[in-house]
Amino acid sequence: MSVSPQDPSPPPGAVPSRAGRRVAAFFDLDKTIIATSSAAAFSKPFFAGGLITRGDVLRSAYAHFLFHVGSADAAQTERMRQHLSELSTGWDSAQVRRIVTETLHEHIDPVVYAEAVELIAQHHAQGHDVVVVSASGTELVEPIAAMLGADHVVATRMEVVDGRFTGQIDFYAYGENKASAMREIAAARGYDLDLCYAYSDSMTDAPMLAAVGHGFAVNPDRALRRLAVENGWGVLAFSRPVALRPRLRPVPTVAVSVLVVGAVAGWLVWRAARRRRE
Repeated sequence: MSVSPQDPSPPPGAVPSRAGRRVAAFFDLDKTIIATSSAAAFSKPFFAGGLITRGDVLRSAYAHFLFHVGSADAAQTERMRQHLSELSTGWDSAQVRRIVTETLHEHIDPVVYAEAVELIAQHHAQGHDVVVVSASGTELVEPIAAMLGADHVVATRMEVVDGRFTGQIDFYAYGENKASAMREIAAARGYDLDLCYAYSDSMTDAPMLAAVGHGFAVNPDRALRRLAVENGWGVLAFSRPVALRPRLRPVPTVAVSVLVVGAVAGWLVWRAARRRRE
């Protein structure tokens, strides 16, 4: 993992507490914790379960391609949101959760970034809560977050009536809505946002990164990297998708942990030194 010289303040573990105020690390999901789109990752089991057609699979594959190359802009993401809303109308919410839970390790395990797993572990080791914040639906995000050991979830909530999706969206966890939800959960749980961390790969998550004292752009494109420099956010490079289950067993992870924390710490030291010079 590499870090550009910006500065969000002390690395995980070095954040001082303030009169009992708590610290949280907010992680985007798609292309931040996992190296793909979570919606696209489940297209095959959804097809096998009869929820979507072959045409829908192709659309999901296209969405996956856009996420992979980093070209899913706000307009395209909004069109995909509308498509998924229409597509999910009438789905049995319990069936969706069952499919996600049963196929989680097959479709998500292999694409989890090792650097993200280690960073989550470091935050937990320092007593920080970990919150996954994703535009994907809660039925997808909650099982993934539980697998990762996250403490809380902020995700898109679809309206469910009589156990089925109506196609209406109660809350869309996207753009400024993510930042608003972060402020709400901080107020409810006593997080000091000035001490908190946020990690995301997307320009649309600029409000999310700006909502905390220590924002990090993960694998940013040129536009997000420029915005990170302008706002003093850290820049991280995650490049090692690995199967998650073996990492949950007691295996040596010291080397990766040192890389992750060392990169963040080095970046923070650079920023502190720059501030002293200024």
